[in-house]
Amino acid sequence: MAAAADDVSGARYIGRFAPSPTGPLHAGSLVAALASWLDARAHGGVWLVRIEDLDTQRNVAGAAEEILRQLERCGLRADAPAVRQSERSALYEAALRRLLRDGRAFACACSRRDLALAVAAPGATTPADVGGERVYPGTCRAGLGGKRARSIRALVEARPGSGEAVVEWHDRRLGRQRQDVARAVGDFVLKRADGVFAYQLAVVVDDAAQGVSDVVRGEDLADSTARQILLQRMLALPTPRYLHTPLVLAADGSKLSKQTGATPLELADPLAALRAAGAVLGVEANGTRVAEWLDSALQAWRERYLHGASRPRA
Repeated sequence: MAAAADDVSGARYIGRFAPSPTGPLHAGSLVAALASWLDARAHGGVWLVRIEDLDTQRNVAGAAEEILRQLERCGLRADAPAVRQSERSALYEAALRRLLRDGRAFACACSRRDLALAVAAPGATTPADVGGERVYPGTCRAGLGGKRARSIRALVEARPGSGEAVVEWHDRRLGRQRQDVARAVGDFVLKRADGVFAYQLAVVVDDAAQGVSDVVRGEDLADSTARQILLQRMLALPTPRYLHTPLVLAADGSKLSKQTGATPLELADPLAALRAAGAVLGVEANGTRVAEWLDSALQAWRERYLHGASRPRA
């Protein structure tokens, strides 16, 4: 039977905004930043900023500093200095060792080509996973067969078909969610072949280390939640509450991102940028100055996302 995620509603509120320094903030990332800031302030809690810079090949020099300047210009001030994932590798390594020790992770020798050939083999029935790729076929679960290890994967379901990887959780906006991680994703990567710790592991370790009680982020990350809850259980870590916000869409209907032509946030008029972000969130606020607008937005957020928190929102 599927188990529901833990409820931490009685815990002290700690929220966070966790951008990747692949460039300055754009309209979509400001929506996520504003939502997480408003939720933390509405709960009388703490708001943190974490720079997710593990993927050094994608990082842009100076982007982290520019992001912090942009947040400051919009009146979104963190309650502690920003931390950087690139300085926290020892935490991720310790978590990975624990998973390997407990038999909840294993070494994998497969390259992308190996996996493509495996799922294309005659009779293969591996479905597409939530990201459009193929579910890992379990090639290295029984050992490497003398091959060199390339990556480390989570052992999602130790007993195939047991249902132990079915995760249910409640999203404060989207409502009840359910995912069978074994069927939707399979044994996902925890440490890549290039030695970089995967997002799923790093975010779980960081949220626990920082005491994060509530994760407020874009709806595009909702599909990652079940994997993260599964890792939290494997590592005996608390599960935060989740709220996934509406996305800013590009002209073709896809998520607005740097890959779809998102331009850096124009902050000659930060109030205009905040108003646009608030509109995406359904937050109607007034004010002719940034501080006034944020105060008004805070009340609107309370009415929409706290007083009606038990009801899913469109």
